[in-house]
Amino acid sequence: IPEMGKDVQMSGGTRVRQAVLLMAARLCGYDGELGVLNAAVVEFIHTATLVHDDIIDGAETRRGRLTAHSRWGSDVTVLLGDYLYIRSMAMALSQDNIEVVRLLCDCTLKLIEGELYQLTKAGDASITEAEHFEIIRRKTAFLFAGCAEIGGMLGDATAEQRTALREYGFDLGVAFQIVDDVLDYTADASALGKPLGGDLREGKVTLPVILLLERGGADAERVVHQVIADGRVDEDQWRTIRGLLDEHGAVEAAFKRAVVHAERAKQHLLDAFGASPERDGLISLADYVIHRDR
Repeated sequence: IPEMGKDVQMSGGTRVRQAVLLMAARLCGYDGELGVLNAAVVEFIHTATLVHDDIIDGAETRRGRLTAHSRWGSDVTVLLGDYLYIRSMAMALSQDNIEVVRLLCDCTLKLIEGELYQLTKAGDASITEAEHFEIIRRKTAFLFAGCAEIGGMLGDATAEQRTALREYGFDLGVAFQIVDDVLDYTADASALGKPLGGDLREGKVTLPVILLLERGGADAERVVHQVIADGRVDEDQWRTIRGLLDEHGAVEAAFKRAVVHAERAKQHLLDAFGASPERDGLISLADYVIHRDR
């Protein structure tokens, strides 16, 4: 385990989730060690799902490095994922707060349900926006929401404030995932830490492509279906896709959806909390999510 963990790089999602949980706790008057403990638990859970997800996707790299199964094999990596999840639950139980443990279990169940639902939609170019957003909600948004709510539970948040934190985290998570999907088509590959176009090659049709297929007609359908069928994208196909995304404003439209959710996230806090450095920090985090490049 130490050998496997020594080269781990912290992802953008990890940094945001940890910041959400710790700042939400401080916003609600708590600055003890349980904030760090629960932030670690959340990331153990998330990492456990990622190592399994990489096996399912056949992904060779993550964050610019070899995936665990590429380095040690699928048999060891499956057990590693199991180990991380059980270890996370043991850590969570050590705080003797069953309400927090119950919330963590609920978030994990929704995440796995999102993974299963995404598998049913793999390679499905006819996926609707509603179906795609259901995947986003379960795979990403509920975990962000859980982080924010746990922060409130550690502190002295009222029922109204806990709800506001949960809704803040949920909208922040949706915005984060939409930006993540956009970056797959716009970012620098070395900064992103994974090959560009990876989602489409793996049969994952995300919001930019959904919007492109709605607007781009036969040309868009032809190249998208070909990439999904082949499981690869060559330079000519990539240039065509990028050109069509720009021509039909699909990336811009997807990004605007992310901005809407980021603004909603801010408003939840403005409605429930007075001015404070912690509230302002969480509001600034929504801006970071929108403008990040990796």
